[in-house]
Amino acid sequence: MSDSLVLDPVDLEILRLLQNDARMTYRDLAAAVGVAASTCLDRVARLRRGGVILGYELRVDPARLGRPLEALLSVQVRPHRKELIGPFVERVRALPQSRALFHLTGPDDYLVHVAVAGAAGLQRLVLEEFTARREVARVETRLIFQRWECGPVLPASAAESRSAVEGDGVVADG
Repeated sequence: MSDSLVLDPVDLEILRLLQNDARMTYRDLAAAVGVAASTCLDRVARLRRGGVILGYELRVDPARLGRPLEALLSVQVRPHRKELIGPFVERVRALPQSRALFHLTGPDDYLVHVAVAGAAGLQRLVLEEFTARREVARVETRLIFQRWECGPVLPASAAESRSAVEGDGVVADG
């Protein structure tokens, strides 16, 4: 982990617990990791200052908000030039159907996670907001049947980092 904080087992446990429940009180968090509440508060503040903790998120159920159909749109933009990319990204991010946007390598330039009311809404979104745009060369749609959360994200181990360098198929962040 280059340019990162040195994290001890208490820091790692704080990160694991907060990723599972970001609303946990400092008192409960401190008790769970075995330190004083003031020490826990200091450690979380250090993790924030160091850029390890970026913020807290609210997760919502799109189906409960009238958007039960989720899909991944693989989008190819041509030409892939800077002056087109910025406006494209901002337009996609502004769409109420957009949940996440990823810039990729490979044959597709972007992967867009969307949530819509139904098949007609998905068709309308693809036709009116993507393929109607001059710079969009291709859109491929994949429906999401089910989603599982993963994690928590913890630092890569030395073994993972070596494996990534040695090329055994394991990819490590860092």
